[in-house]
Amino acid sequence: MTNTIIRFEQVSHQFDDSVVLNNVSFDIEKGKFYTLLGPSGCGKTTILRLIAGFMEPSQGSIYFDGKKINEVPANKRQVNTVFQDYALFPHLNVFENVAFGLKIKKMKKSLIAEKVKEALKFVNLEGYEQREISEMSGGQRQRVAIARAIVNEPEVILLDEPLSALDLKLRTEMQYELRELQQRLGITFIFVTHDQEEALAMSDEIFVLNNGVIQQSGTPTDIYDEPINRFVADFIGESNITSGKMIADYRVSFAGKEFECVDAGLQPNEEIEIVIRPEDLAITTSEAGKLKVKVDSQLFRGVHYEICCFDEFNNEWLVHSTRKAEVGSEIGLTFEPEAIHVMRFNESEEDFDRRLEGYSETGHGN
Repeated sequence: MTNTIIRFEQVSHQFDDSVVLNNVSFDIEKGKFYTLLGPSGCGKTTILRLIAGFMEPSQGSIYFDGKKINEVPANKRQVNTVFQDYALFPHLNVFENVAFGLKIKKMKKSLIAEKVKEALKFVNLEGYEQREISEMSGGQRQRVAIARAIVNEPEVILLDEPLSALDLKLRTEMQYELRELQQRLGITFIFVTHDQEEALAMSDEIFVLNNGVIQQSGTPTDIYDEPINRFVADFIGESNITSGKMIADYRVSFAGKEFECVDAGLQPNEEIEIVIRPEDLAITTSEAGKLKVKVDSQLFRGVHYEICCFDEFNNEWLVHSTRKAEVGSEIGLTFEPEAIHVMRFNESEEDFDRRLEGYSETGHGN
């Protein structure tokens, strides 16, 4: 029995002559927290609107619980949407906002009251039934919008950047609350954001989009540790990216030297790109370092120093370290073979996964 609740098969969408979604295919499983992540205009909100039924695809098929829903109207779909501005009715109080959809269904008043009370309890707003929306904080309004979504008992909740209007502290608190709520409800959440830290913190799985195409999908750890291309590596966290060459399996060269790595399955002497995360670079003496660099600038970020260095080939290296460095001095940088991630030019996600499985089976994978 399949656990898939939503399936996109070669779905494209365009406005006039502009293609905003290009031949996208993926599966969404029941009970997980998914995030659609990418810059503005990448197609993530279009996917959400296609699932909700606010638009139809230009081509391809969308399935819900195994049934094609391309032409099923929005009010007939088992999904509810939480919008960026929450779309609450300012002239209705909390109870009336949450009960609105149930009243449209002509449900009995006693059952409506019971369901609204239960939904508000889920979002920690018990006792707020008669509160006016204008009297609510941003975080409370967000919870009212979620209560209005879950009171209809949908199988999927769609969240279109619902935290973007909140300040940093409240936004962080709501990330934890949303994740906990999703786990308690067991409902599939599909969350749209352009904030990569938010995506990494909240998701079971992430789809990274750019130019209407899913660049990479996987768990937060997979995508952070094994980015498939320069866009993903650059978009998900900070990265040091430089050109290199695959000498042989588990042997790579860059910055004028050869190093041991954990990647395999590429052609000997193939031109590649190398990624090393700033936190994987450790400071040592210039004599002991695998790389010798000169410190160009340094900023204190609270939990670490952010140090910008250049090697003799003018490659820039960003280092996150609890150790302080002196601007203008020569230092050494060292790293483990596992810190080196190899990216192949124009590699598809399927080819990348096969290569990863190939060398993981040998015991050399990350």
